[in-house]
Amino acid sequence: MKHLHRLFLAGHLAIIALFFAAAVSLVVLAASELWQGAIMAGTDAGLRGRFDNILESIGMLTIGLVALELAQTVFEEEVQRDVKVSGPTRVRRYLSRFLVVIVIALSIETLVATFELMHEDPRQLPYVFAIGGSAALLLVAWGVFVRLNRSAEELEPEAMQQAKSEDDKVE
Repeated sequence: MKHLHRLFLAGHLAIIALFFAAAVSLVVLAASELWQGAIMAGTDAGLRGRFDNILESIGMLTIGLVALELAQTVFEEEVQRDVKVSGPTRVRRYLSRFLVVIVIALSIETLVATFELMHEDPRQLPYVFAIGGSAALLLVAWGVFVRLNRSAEELEPEAMQQAKSEDDKVE
């Protein structure tokens, strides 16, 4: 069983490394897009072209941030804390960290896509609305989950104390 645990740890570390590499790559691409497409672009690009390149850069940075945050979450929860997601407190904490990143990323992408498509192709705006609506529904579902999960946490207050004590390991 110990070998299987090490295998899972190695898998988590590989996933963390890939998330980190993807995040760094996206940040580099976003910086390149911002520099070449918006800042150093000649007068041929025009104001609208530069604006689109800035929005594209923001989109890449958002996805890079999501990848970085996911790497950090997996690292802290699975490697540093070695958490077994079995109790309500741990499930809520793990899902909350994950969902915060996803909701924020979807919200930023909705904003970026709205600005981009308002001028280029307004017929695509219902798809943007669907992304924003999905983010809103996800936020509401998450709130309902946290609310319902709270009563389960009251049944085992020692799990909350143990989860809080694990924070000292990470900090």
